[in-house]
Amino acid sequence: MKDYMIKNNNSIMQSSQLSVAELFHLQVKKTPKSTVIIDKNNKKYSYSEFLKRVLSLSSYLLSKGLRHGDRVAIISENCMEYLELEMAAAKIGIIVAAINWRLSDNEMKYCINLVKPKILFLSERYKNKGVVLSKKYIQSIILYNKNYEEIIKNTAIYNGPTLGSGEDILLILYTSGTTGNPKGAMISHRAFISRAMYCVYEYNIDKDDVFPAWAPMFHMASTDLAIGSVIIGGSIAFVDGFKSEQIIKLIKTYKLSWLVLMPGMIEELLGELKKKKLSIKGIKVMGAMADLVPKKQIKEITYLLKTPYLNSFGSTETGMPPASAGLIPINKQRFGLSKIQSSFCQVKLENEKGMVAKIGEVGECLIKGPTLFSGYWNAKETNKHDFRGGWFHMGDLMKRNDNGTLDFVDRSKYLIKSGGENIYPAEIERVLLGSKNVLEAVVVKIKSLKWGEVPLALVSVYNNISNEIIKDDLFKLCRNKLAGYKQPKKILFIDEKDIPRSTTGKVQRHLVEEIIFKKFNIKSLP
Repeated sequence: MKDYMIKNNNSIMQSSQLSVAELFHLQVKKTPKSTVIIDKNNKKYSYSEFLKRVLSLSSYLLSKGLRHGDRVAIISENCMEYLELEMAAAKIGIIVAAINWRLSDNEMKYCINLVKPKILFLSERYKNKGVVLSKKYIQSIILYNKNYEEIIKNTAIYNGPTLGSGEDILLILYTSGTTGNPKGAMISHRAFISRAMYCVYEYNIDKDDVFPAWAPMFHMASTDLAIGSVIIGGSIAFVDGFKSEQIIKLIKTYKLSWLVLMPGMIEELLGELKKKKLSIKGIKVMGAMADLVPKKQIKEITYLLKTPYLNSFGSTETGMPPASAGLIPINKQRFGLSKIQSSFCQVKLENEKGMVAKIGEVGECLIKGPTLFSGYWNAKETNKHDFRGGWFHMGDLMKRNDNGTLDFVDRSKYLIKSGGENIYPAEIERVLLGSKNVLEAVVVKIKSLKWGEVPLALVSVYNNISNEIIKDDLFKLCRNKLAGYKQPKKILFIDEKDIPRSTTGKVQRHLVEEIIFKKFNIKSLP
């Protein structure tokens, strides 16, 4: 039996290698006239029309000398051409490096140098980056303009076999670390297919749904389900960033799959929704990162959109797993934020001694599963460390409850060590967000002459009540809810719009620390 397995291993492996491109082809054969793309100008493209464009681009890329495993890079706002490039890459076995357009020029240069793409694709909005990022290994810079459309129109379609599949890397998404340079997370065909299957199973997303892709395509929040929608026969509506009016129009017009909502954006959408009565076609699921959203907002948005809120916990590296199976019910007055473990993955929590954490004990979250990425590009030592023991170590700290649910504690790198005690900023933030006056709360560590480190809170508030009155109320709330050593030693106030965020709504804590130093002139506390 062992000899048979060895002898036939290649054939067995090949038979299990699926390609994103092949599944796209299957949907074209099944429903060629169905809409796959609604572009940012509301123009619709059928599956057959989109396939012709993808195959023309595939042929063009091959004519430029690209071969299996070569890289191309893209800097663009959300548009059809973005997904078009990803599908062409899937077809001919090349890799797309999705560059975050919010990065500084130096950060972009780092991301480009890391993967050394042969072609750089730029939208008109970012065409000036061509000069800044020009490198000897970049053979061509292609702008999304009339010339690009001529290429698509005049290039004969590629009729050859699909060249990428299975464990081949399709996309590199850069993680937005708080320190050091971005890391390039490699996402394979296998991972994208598994992530699509997960969404179909867990959230009942199907071919009749439209995915509103407003979150940047260089982030998994859009790319995962944009690709996923194509391979299950669904549709994608591209939106150029978070624009409440356009999103509301989509809500009124189509049945939506996942309406991504990020912290810091919900208040604006609530304001628009309250202006008019809304007829909703239907939304399968909405939201993300419920821990970072005031419960008042979650209650309001679920009531207005008649949709449960996703109590998710995932990452670029893992997709929606390990713990995104929970939904917060519509208009629920009281609810917890404990996570439900996702399907199709194994999760264990490991304490500081490398042992499985006991019930109620804090441990790092480790995961196995088919949605997992394939490591970081050109980062041998990091991969060796993060995948030690055959598990991916996420760097997130959690606790498992008696009923099997998981409580997010914090990122291990945000841990505050104060007088020998461990303090988790997320725990303090949840207490502060429990105040009816608090719109946003961020807790960071600051040096302490006595304790080493102590927590400091930065908050934004809803109304014009005196900051001093609110501050007193917040300190009282913390005294009632938190142990003495966990209570923030100082509370500062800031406008919500001035809190630095990534494009996906996550607070950039290293920039918050800079604000505390530069704006409030605080370097340390007693």
